[in-house]
Amino acid sequence: MANRFIIGRGEVLTYEIPAPKSGGPKAHPYTLAEAKAALGPQIQALAADVGYLPSQACPGDIAVAKMTLHPTYVAKSYFPTGLLRHTGMTSVGSRSVRVTPRKDTRKQGVEQRETTQIFVAGSRESFAEFHAYVQQLQTDDKEALEFSEIEALGIMSEFDRIKMARPSGGRAVYEVGLHLIPDATVEFLRRSFAAYCRQCGFTVATKYEFQVGGLMFVPVEGDSAGLTALAQFTLMRVIRPMPVLRSVRPFARGLPITVSFKLPGGQPISSEPSVAVLDGGLPHQHALSPYVNNYIRSDDTAGDVADYLDHGLGVTSALLFGPVEPGEEAQRPYSFVDHYRVLDELSNGEDPYELYRTLGHVEEVLLSRQYQFMNLSLGPDRPIEDDDVHAWTAVIDTLLSDGETLLTVAVGNNGERDRALGLDRVQVPADCVNALSVGASNRTDQNWARASYSARGPGRSPGRRKPDVVAFGGSPKEYFHVVMRGGRPELVATMGTSFSSPFVLRTAVGIRAVLGDAVVPLTIKALLIHAAEAPHLVDASDPLDVGWGRVPQDINDIITCGDGVARIIYQGVLRPGKFLRAPVPLPPVQLPGNVQLHATFCYASPVDVQNTGAYTKAGLSVTFRPHVGRKQPGKEAMPRSFFSTTEFRTEQEQRSDLGKWETVLHASHTFRGSSLEGATFDIHYNARAGGATPNAGSELVRYALVLTVVAPKHASLYEDILSSHNVLKAIEPKISIPLRV
Repeated sequence: MANRFIIGRGEVLTYEIPAPKSGGPKAHPYTLAEAKAALGPQIQALAADVGYLPSQACPGDIAVAKMTLHPTYVAKSYFPTGLLRHTGMTSVGSRSVRVTPRKDTRKQGVEQRETTQIFVAGSRESFAEFHAYVQQLQTDDKEALEFSEIEALGIMSEFDRIKMARPSGGRAVYEVGLHLIPDATVEFLRRSFAAYCRQCGFTVATKYEFQVGGLMFVPVEGDSAGLTALAQFTLMRVIRPMPVLRSVRPFARGLPITVSFKLPGGQPISSEPSVAVLDGGLPHQHALSPYVNNYIRSDDTAGDVADYLDHGLGVTSALLFGPVEPGEEAQRPYSFVDHYRVLDELSNGEDPYELYRTLGHVEEVLLSRQYQFMNLSLGPDRPIEDDDVHAWTAVIDTLLSDGETLLTVAVGNNGERDRALGLDRVQVPADCVNALSVGASNRTDQNWARASYSARGPGRSPGRRKPDVVAFGGSPKEYFHVVMRGGRPELVATMGTSFSSPFVLRTAVGIRAVLGDAVVPLTIKALLIHAAEAPHLVDASDPLDVGWGRVPQDINDIITCGDGVARIIYQGVLRPGKFLRAPVPLPPVQLPGNVQLHATFCYASPVDVQNTGAYTKAGLSVTFRPHVGRKQPGKEAMPRSFFSTTEFRTEQEQRSDLGKWETVLHASHTFRGSSLEGATFDIHYNARAGGATPNAGSELVRYALVLTVVAPKHASLYEDILSSHNVLKAIEPKISIPLRV
C-alpha cells in the first residue's frame, strides 16, 4: 500500500465563534479598610526609604518599588492600571514570587502561593504623596478595589538586585539589566548610569550594550567592594557576575576511529530548505565541503581556534548525517548548510566581554532573516534563573517571535552538577520559549534515558517543560560518531547535547525537504514534539528532564500514517481576543471501540523581557468539546478537560492560569468512539502587555495544531476522513520515498 502522508489544510475547517459569557463575581480577600490598615505603615516606610536614596542614584528623581499582588489577582484583568495612573507611577517590569497571604479566599486555607510582583517606578514626590492618596479612597472607587489587591509594598533595594552568593573580591566584570522608563530617552539612562558608575568606581562597556523590550543589558567593570553602592541605582533590575561561554572543547572524546566511513553518493536530497549552523568554524581540510554552501566568518579579522573548529565540524556533521556508523555509508543529507563561525581566537581568551560580542554575531545572523532552520550549540555557561531573563534569551526570543525560523538550542552538558543548587538546570539560552531546546539521550535503542550529562529541567515559567525534546547525543557505552578534520572521511567518537541538537534539526530539515513548503517551521516544531516518544523504561527519566520525549529517528514515523491512523495539521494565525473553533475531522459514521486523540498546539509569542512573571505576551485557552449532542438547551456542547490544568505545576508552583501562557500544549486521551461526534477545540488567544490587558491592538500570532486520531478497529480511517472532508488534502511528497537517508 502506498504511504499515507499527513493530511494538510486543517485550518480551512476552522471558523470564529462568539465569546462565551463571563463568570460570576469574584470573591475578594481584603476589604478597603483592611488593606489600608495593613499597607499604610508599609507605604510610609517606603516613602522614607526612597527619601534616603542618594540623588545621583535616582535619575530624573525616579525610584522603583516592589508591589506584590495577592495570589488571587494574577490574571491580567486585575492589573492595577488605574491605581498606577492616578498616583503618577508606572510599571517597568514584573516577576513571579511566592508569598503566604495574610488571608485567602480558598477553602483549603492560607498557604504559600505564587503571585506577581510588579516593579513600580515613580518620582520620589509621588511616593511621598502615596499615603495621602490612599487615605482618601472610597469603597466604590475602582482604584480602591485595585489597592485592595495588593499584598505588600516595599522599596526595590540593592539586595534585590545583586544576584550572587558572595562577591569574589577584587576587580571583575558584571552584567547589568537596566529598566527603560517612559518619557525618558535611552541616552538619558545611558548617561545617568555611566555617571553613577564612575562615582562608584565602575566603568561601562557601552559598545556591548543590548536593548531588548523594556530592558537594556550592559557590562560593567569594577571592584566588588563597590557593588552595594552601585546596586542602589534605582533603575537597575539585576547585576550578576558576567558568565563565560560554555566550553566547546572536547567534552568526552576517545581516540579517532581508525576505520573510515563512506560519504553518501549524490547531492543533498533538496536545495530548498535554508539551513545554518552558528558555531566555531570549519578547518581548512574536511570531508564536508560538498555539502557546505557558504562558510562565513562573523569577524574575518580574528583567527581560528583548533578546538572550536573541531566542535563546529562535529556539529555540522551531526546536522548533515546524524550519528555515523563506523565503516558504513553515512546517511544522505537532506539539504546543504551554511556555517557561521561565531567563535574565534578572541572568544578563546579570558575576556568576559566576548560573551556579548558572540551574542552580537548571533543576533546579526538572526536579523538577516535568511534561514528557516538554524542550530546553536553554544551560549553562556549559566543555568537559567527564575527571576530574570538573560540577555541571550531576550534577544533570541524576540527575534524568533514571528514564528518563521526554527532554532534548535543545546541545553548544555551540566546535568551532573549540584542538583540542590540548581546548577544542573538547562543553560541559557535553552530557556527560549520560541526556540526548540534539545537534551541528550544515552542510547539509540528503546531502552533509552536522559544522558547523565544532559542538563535537566525545569525551565522558567512559562517554558516550564525544558528541554522540549531529547535525541541521541552519545554516552560512554555508545558514542556519537562525527567527521574529524582532514581530507579523508574518518570519524571521531564524542558525546554531548552539542550533537543531539543538530541531530534534531536534521529531522526538521528532512520534514521540510520531503513535504516542501506545505509545512512551515512552526508546524515542523509541533510535529517533532507531537511524535516524541516517552521512555520505555519505568522511571527512566523525569518528564521535566526529557521534555516531551525523544524525537523519532525514522522520519516516516512523523510524516506517515498507518492503518487506523490519521494525522492532520492546522497552521495559521490567531487574532487577539477572538475565539477560533477547530473541528476534529472524523468519518460520518460512529467509530468502533476505543479511539485515541493526540493533540499538540505550538505558537510563536512576542515576549516582555522585563516581565518574567508575564513573559509571553500571547496565551491560549483551549476548550475541548467531544460531543455536539451533549449539551444543555441553548448552550454549547459540554466541555471536557484535555490539556491538564496541573501539567505545569510542581510543589513550588501553583498559579491557576499557568498553562495558559505556555507556547506548547500537548496531551493524549482515549475515548469511546460513541462519545466523539462533532468534536471541536475552541481556541482563545489571550493578549497581555506587562501583565495587563494591552491598551492597543496586539500582534497576530502564528499557530500550529497537530491532531492524530487513532482508531485501531477502523483501518480505513485515513481514507474515510479525506473522502468526507473534501477541503482536506494529503500532503504530496516532493521526493520519492522510501529512500535511505
